Amino acid sequence: MAAFLLAPAAVVGAVVAREAFTRAAWLDARSQATLVAAEIRAGRPVGAITPQVPGIDLIQVVSPADQVIASSDAARGMGPLATVRPAGGSLRNVETCDHPGVGCVRIAAARVGPSADSPVVYAGRATPHGLSTGVLDLLFGAQALALLLLASLTTWKVTGRTLRPVETIRVQLAGINADNLSSRVPEPAGDDEVTRLAQTVNNTLRRLERSQERSERALEQQRRFASDASHELRTPIADVRARLEEARLDPDADGVPEMLRNTLRDVDRLEVIMTDLLLLARVGANEPVERRELDLDCLVRSGVPPRDGGPAVDLRLTPGITVEGVPAQLDRVLVNLLDNARRHAVRKVRVEVRRDRDMAELTVSDDGAGIPEEDRDRVFDRFTRLDAVPCRDGGGGTGLGLAIAHDIVVAHHGTLHVEKSDLGGACFVLRLPLAPPRREETAPATVRTAPGGRSRRPERSFAPMTPMTLTGRADPAS
Repeated sequence: MAAFLLAPAAVVGAVVAREAFTRAAWLDARSQATLVAAEIRAGRPVGAITPQVPGIDLIQVVSPADQVIASSDAARGMGPLATVRPAGGSLRNVETCDHPGVGCVRIAAARVGPSADSPVVYAGRATPHGLSTGVLDLLFGAQALALLLLASLTTWKVTGRTLRPVETIRVQLAGINADNLSSRVPEPAGDDEVTRLAQTVNNTLRRLERSQERSERALEQQRRFASDASHELRTPIADVRARLEEARLDPDADGVPEMLRNTLRDVDRLEVIMTDLLLLARVGANEPVERRELDLDCLVRSGVPPRDGGPAVDLRLTPGITVEGVPAQLDRVLVNLLDNARRHAVRKVRVEVRRDRDMAELTVSDDGAGIPEEDRDRVFDRFTRLDAVPCRDGGGGTGLGLAIAHDIVVAHHGTLHVEKSDLGGACFVLRLPLAPPRREETAPATVRTAPGGRSRRPERSFAPMTPMTLTGRADPAS
């Protein structure tokens, strides 16, 4: 790039310098010739001519017969400087190289008078050796070459110093693979493009590392889930096989009817597990489903019909709280939470629906033993049962109910967690975004401002709830 810039610059410099010197030489020579011609026309005596323009030292007055009438000291003893005779009142520029010992000369010729027999004044100076022999061109060429070499060396050093961090980044990045995504490339000091490149590379590596960690966790969860599922299915299948083998060996035994009832119960359990697994797979696959606006009050009332026996169900509902969701899935969440609460309650289960700012909150509480704090996250894992001895007589679950509820809530952009209930047992808190208000119901939101200008969350304000108490028999939890 430097060569393309400096080479034309050298050529242009040489041309400009030559033209500037030539123009100055012609102007000075013409001025001197004009002054001498004016003195002759004024009748002043002509003898030894004293140069009046600096640098113009060769001056002659030549008669029509080519005789030198007068001259300057530098031109004394020389023949006529030129043979050009311009018309009266005009000037001519002449360049000649016919004078030994002087070299090339740039001369201006001026006729003293208008008549053909008037003398001619020649004034000029010798052309510098550099201009006449091309030395100046060589000088400019050498200067351009030196500048080119200097610019190339400087560019090479600056580019090398600039690209050295890039090469370091390249070498470091070439050694990073799927086994060491935690490695990072060095970030040079400063805020230039190379630093930003290193920061971008490190941010990309960070995202890849997090993505890999998520993938590994998901893969590990799938492996654990497959292992747990095979274990959960193996036990009832083995029981069914053992009972059928026993019935085949002695089909007339007295215990065959009871054995068949137990076998059917195990088949029912297998069917429940397979149904839950299929539902989990569908929820996790994010299949497109149609959602519509649901009133939580109506959803709870329809999902908790009056039943005989079992713990009492206390409903504390707030009408008019709506969410967007899949009715069958949210109904399954409510059923699973209620079944879990009934299974662990002693006498009472409480269901509350209320509004908390832009969220709908549904809580299911019981007065049972509760869930230890260290198990409150694990309780939503698949095939997790905190019972000391899992029941298989209808009183226990498959260990998938809470996992299903959690996945459905997350798919609805909500949250589900467990905390201690004021009844003494566990309280499952479900929070879902409220359905967008209708256009005619839209009202401006009010934001409270804390000291210092920061917005703060207003204290919860719940609408009056409609109390309702039901009694029901506990069904097997999912």
